[in-house]
Amino acid sequence: MKPHLRKLVVAAILLFGATAGAKAEDDTVGLDLGTAFRLFLGKAYATVIVGDPLVVDVRTDDDHSVLIEPLSAGDTNLVFLDARGIVTANVRISICGAPPSNGCTAGHSS
Repeated sequence: MKPHLRKLVVAAILLFGATAGAKAEDDTVGLDLGTAFRLFLGKAYATVIVGDPLVVDVRTDDDHSVLIEPLSAGDTNLVFLDARGIVTANVRISICGAPPSNGCTAGHSS
């Protein structure tokens, strides 16, 4: 392969690779303590990473959804990886303390 063509191929791979990573779902979900929520994902995942396990517990029943159970007030995120280890979604979770009158505006935005 000629050096010029090789550079073009490498540039195309990098361009399309960066575009695919940018398409990962980046959403925010707000919940109140004591309110479990099922989050559905558009793409299958193999692994979910919980940023702060003291804020939420996550139960996986299938490869397209998780049940989020708030444990304490705070913020965390859930990172979903496919079977190849590529991030398919990064969801921010905000848990409000009870009662919701503490200024937190919890709501499902997903």
